[in-house]
Amino acid sequence: MKVKELFQIMVEREASDMYLRTKAYPRARINGQVEVVGTEALSKEEMSAVTNFLLEKEQLRRQFLKEMDIDFIHVEEGVGRFRVNIFMQRGSPAIVARHVHSHSKTFEELNLPAELFQKFCEESKGMFICSGPAGNGKSTTIATMIEHINTTKSKHIITVEDPIEFLFTDKKSIINQRELGLDVPSYLSALKHVTQQSPDIVYIGNIRDEETMRAAITATELGTFVMTTFHTVNAVQAIIRIVNFFPPYLHDEIRMQLSIILKGTISLRLLPRKDGKGRVPAFETMVVTPTIARLIREGRIREIQNYIDEGAMFGMQSFKKSLVSLVKRDLVNENAAREYADSKDDFNLELKGIKRTSE
Repeated sequence: MKVKELFQIMVEREASDMYLRTKAYPRARINGQVEVVGTEALSKEEMSAVTNFLLEKEQLRRQFLKEMDIDFIHVEEGVGRFRVNIFMQRGSPAIVARHVHSHSKTFEELNLPAELFQKFCEESKGMFICSGPAGNGKSTTIATMIEHINTTKSKHIITVEDPIEFLFTDKKSIINQRELGLDVPSYLSALKHVTQQSPDIVYIGNIRDEETMRAAITATELGTFVMTTFHTVNAVQAIIRIVNFFPPYLHDEIRMQLSIILKGTISLRLLPRKDGKGRVPAFETMVVTPTIARLIREGRIREIQNYIDEGAMFGMQSFKKSLVSLVKRDLVNENAAREYADSKDDFNLELKGIKRTSE
């Protein structure tokens, strides 16, 4: 099968990811499940041809030969844009391609709480975190926030991505998108002079280390609204991850800074819809109220979950409540929701309307 045919299958079947490997049938993730989509296993020669085609640019080829792992955007004319990762396994290349949708959707189309997100988009400084496992809608959610700001506010927005996924057209705002390896060598380099570029909003694709986190915190303290993503499953783990970027003797200082700059988080998990038509998000939302800020400051981070559970009046919602809501709205099968729950026992109690009275 030609590369274009494989990408067309992805688009036609609304697959999020494609998996290619020598001596394996082409597979795609459709509605969250990995399915075989090819009729024959790929030979070593076919995989080599696909790899060479995708790495036709000399810069990409050199980078892959040097690092044996590469992430980039491939545009297939007439089909779409795809985020491609090529890596080595057992001495031969393997490929994972993700379909990147050209246009962002609305909060309502994503089944996300529009009113809460619009509130976060009104922020002029501080930090917002979108967390969740890979492939669960973090980039899509951030893109929707950026597009909402773009259509409603006159701002300067800078994105730093690896690689650039969604492409934006200036509307009320002006948006500059920087790609690692193409426009800037690292997140840290991009953030080093970002305040001199006079942004109102900065989106950092992913924060992986202390230096980048420190630069992001500094940007918020200088009056910029920073949005970023974390590969953590919930708000509590995201906060713990940030604190643990730093050595223990700085933890009190970092918690104090976080209690001031953090505005909120959303954590996402995509579940297969009951009707088989795609996936729908379960989400945990946390709004940093004075009480939650105090818990962060005092290092009582694990207690935050209790306040998320009871924080509906502030726009907060726990995963278990979100999962139960999806089941009661007949969007998700009960057994599927139970599998995605942090605690099956807590989910069962919530589904029955029983409140846990003690921990």
